[in-house]
Amino acid sequence: MTSTGILLESGTNELEIVEFYLDETREDGSGYRGYFGINVAKVLEIIRQPELTDMPDTSHPAVLGAFNLRDEIIPLIDLAKWLGKKRSDSDVLKVIVTEFNRTKSAFLVSGVTRIHRINWKQVEAPTKYVSSLTVNSITGVVRFGSRIVFILDMEKICVDLNPALEPTETAPEALTTEVSNRHVKVVVADDSSMARRMIAHILEKAGYTVHSVENGEQAWSYLQAQSRKCLEFGDALSDHVDAVVSDIEMPVMDGHTLTRRIKEDAMLRNLPVVLCSSIITDTLHHKGISVGADAQISKAELNELAETVFRLVKDTEQLRDEPHR
Repeated sequence: MTSTGILLESGTNELEIVEFYLDETREDGSGYRGYFGINVAKVLEIIRQPELTDMPDTSHPAVLGAFNLRDEIIPLIDLAKWLGKKRSDSDVLKVIVTEFNRTKSAFLVSGVTRIHRINWKQVEAPTKYVSSLTVNSITGVVRFGSRIVFILDMEKICVDLNPALEPTETAPEALTTEVSNRHVKVVVADDSSMARRMIAHILEKAGYTVHSVENGEQAWSYLQAQSRKCLEFGDALSDHVDAVVSDIEMPVMDGHTLTRRIKEDAMLRNLPVVLCSSIITDTLHHKGISVGADAQISKAELNELAETVFRLVKDTEQLRDEPHR
């Protein structure tokens, strides 16, 4: 399997996942095969295990080395080792080459089965208990008959391996003061607990009031509740919410579908929506445009988020306050 390209229409709440597996040798000598998945939009290609060059002073034993792929040096991560599993020996290991957050990485796995086209409603959010047992590294669960496939939080894996990828800059003091004075309220939707905390922290430090939810459906339910309050009490929508910051990949309802619903709703359509995702690239940017997103920011560029949200909120206020001609 070589280069992949997602062909799905925007806002249909569908995705394609590459299913792969890890063969594990347990302490009692028995074998076990675990199934996992990754969004096709993050996959550049799938190759055989390449010849590796050692990397000096690697920060984690799961980093096996690096290899040259079309004049790019890409680190190879042993996914089984990162998950704390003992991978069974094999001569036919596969490498999944990925790109997200403007960064290319590769993951060593035991094998790849197939690509599934599914609806996000088929992706169940993991329970808090399951998340705690997996160090919060799973963002979704999909059932195919008796087989369970876990969707891994690849961004968390990369940040854990390289903490320098986590943004550290803060918003300018003047912006923070103005945001606080205006009491700007933002809904943040992201299925990754790590990303959700990171985004909320960035916005709160910039003076925003943040309401966090775990997926698009929860965000939609919250926004519908705010709309009902406006109708019941005669409030303006801005009394309850000023903007939405949403991931794209989320169980039950994805960010593209959430954005499309917001922009098709009479009460909510002027609400600024910022898509903030690791899969925002030049080739996928048109998908956010097609559903009406007001801005799109890669999670590699979170330092731009606070100012982008405030610019959109001010633009919306200006349009609302202009006299009708």
